[in-house]
Amino acid sequence: MALLRCPHCGGDLRQNGASLICSGGHTANIARQGNVSLLGKHSGTHTADSAEMIAARENVLGAGLFEPVVEAVVAAASDPALDGVEGAVADLGSGPGYYLERVLEAAPSRFGVAIDNSKFAARRAARRHPRAGAVVADLWEEIPLKDHCVAVAINIFAPRNGEEIERILALGGRLVVVTPEPEHLQELIAPFSMISVDPDKEKRLKQSLGPLGEVLEDHPVAWVMNLSRSEVGDLVAMGPSAGRLGPEELESALDRLGYPFAVTGSVRVSVADVPAAGVPD
Repeated sequence: MALLRCPHCGGDLRQNGASLICSGGHTANIARQGNVSLLGKHSGTHTADSAEMIAARENVLGAGLFEPVVEAVVAAASDPALDGVEGAVADLGSGPGYYLERVLEAAPSRFGVAIDNSKFAARRAARRHPRAGAVVADLWEEIPLKDHCVAVAINIFAPRNGEEIERILALGGRLVVVTPEPEHLQELIAPFSMISVDPDKEKRLKQSLGPLGEVLEDHPVAWVMNLSRSEVGDLVAMGPSAGRLGPEELESALDRLGYPFAVTGSVRVSVADVPAAGVPD
C-alpha cells in the first residue's frame, strides 16, 4: 500500500474493506484473487495477454526453458551494490510474476509489485510470493507507483515508458531490461508464422528510455533448448504470435517437426543504474 498512488489524481491510497480509496474519492476494488486494477482514464487493455497465453508462459518458465535469462535477471537485480538503496522491486510487464518471485527470493529484505495490463497475469502474480502484490495497469500511461519508491525495476519482453520508469526509480536504483535478439527462437519463425525481431530493436530501446538509455550496459545471453512437442506449442502460444495459425494449422506445423527440436534462445540483458545524484536531463 505504501508504494501505490491513485491513477486518477496521484493521491495516496488506503484500504477500505475490499477496496482501495484515495482522498479524492476515487476507488478501486480488490479482486478475490488479491490483485487490484489501477487503470487510468486513458488506459487500455486491448493488447493484454489472454488466460491461454499466461498459462503457456507459466509452462515455459516452470519447465526452466528460460533459466539462463532468469539467472541473469536475478544476478543483476540482487547485486550487492544495491544493498544501500531503499525501495521495492517493480516487475513492469510482469506476466504471471515468475521473474519477480525469483528476484524476491534473492532479495529477502525487499517487497515487490507486479504490474501488467492483463487481469489474467495479475491474478497469477498476486499469489506468486508473500512479499509481492499485483496491479493491473497500462505501462504506456502513468505507472500507479509513488515517486522514487523502486530500488529495482525489471522489464522483460514488455513495453516500457522511460519517463515513468525514471520517475519511480530511487536514486542509486537500477533498471534491468530483457529484449530478444534477432536469433531468438529463429527456428520457429517460419514454421509458425511468428513475428521476427526488429533489427532496430536496440536503437528503439535506447530511445524509449530517454536519459536512462544513455547509461545502458548490455549483456548477451544465448542458449539452446531441446524441446518436446508440447514445449514448442507453449513457446508459440505464449507470445505476440499466438493465434496467427488456426488450431488445425498449428497442429499440422507441430506434426512436421522432429523431436526433441533444437531452438535457439538469444536475448540482451541491459542494465541502467540511476546515479545517486539522479539522471541528468
